[in-house]
Amino acid sequence: MLGKTAGGLYWMFRYLERAENAARLVEAGFRIALTRSNDAEAEWKSVIVTTASQIGYDTLHDGYDSSRVVDYLLRAPENPSSVLSVIKAARDNARLTRTALTTEVWYAVNDTWMLLTDLLKDPIPETELPGVLATIRQQSGLVRGALYGTMLRNDIYDFCRLGSAIERMDNTARIIDVKYYSLLPSPSFIGSRMDNVQWETILRSVSAHRSFRWAVEGDFTAPAIADFLILDRRMPRSLSFSAGQIVEHLNMLGAEYETRMPSHDMADALQTQLKGRDINSIFEQGLHEFISGVITDTAQLAQQIAEDYRFTG
Repeated sequence: MLGKTAGGLYWMFRYLERAENAARLVEAGFRIALTRSNDAEAEWKSVIVTTASQIGYDTLHDGYDSSRVVDYLLRAPENPSSVLSVIKAARDNARLTRTALTTEVWYAVNDTWMLLTDLLKDPIPETELPGVLATIRQQSGLVRGALYGTMLRNDIYDFCRLGSAIERMDNTARIIDVKYYSLLPSPSFIGSRMDNVQWETILRSVSAHRSFRWAVEGDFTAPAIADFLILDRRMPRSLSFSAGQIVEHLNMLGAEYETRMPSHDMADALQTQLKGRDINSIFEQGLHEFISGVITDTAQLAQQIAEDYRFTG
């Protein structure tokens, strides 16, 4: 496959995942702002920081009120990671790789672009925000479903899934990193509930609130939440699950092309950091240090994948 095509497939699904993640973060911030108005600005700032958009946002705005943060993350043309920007980028990449996609996947991406372009053409009133965010998530799921249901399990599929997994790993790691002060073990956390607002923010940011209830016995404690988001392979947005997906699809590409690339070794090393670990050892190492390392390693892995498969060629 041409590197340009491989890169287009990979980035199309990175952008779609990024749009969905932004919607989830805005929804979490919106919920917290409604329940804790005195902490609303801090929560909205944490949403901006998580999306790595603080520098761009601060050049345009003073303060972190809901309307400006929501508009910047959903609509702002100045923000290359706004939902509107990344959906357009996803559609542009779908056009670039049109002959590699089934009709169903192409229509799902194109319909998503048209629907969201219309939906986000004007600022979103607060009363309509939950419905808009639900639509963004649903459209991302629609494209993913078309991919799962109609695409051959070949190198095209692997590049698409690889893009989703890389983006998801980076997003979950950033959420944990921004909230790591809430997850640090302390005498007040051990054997006790976390503050309601904090665990709700963390879990809802990755749509894991109900899953946590199903999968984990006991209360919402710092070690339990960190373990769930970092090490639980049942959780499809955990670091461990995402790392496994990255390794799986790189291995499939290695078998397809009968070549093992440097990125494969880097992915194995990233997964090894998470295998056989327990959350106490990660806390002892330093949660912030561990997660910062994962973010750096994921970024370096993404760069190596681009080099190995000549995305820019």
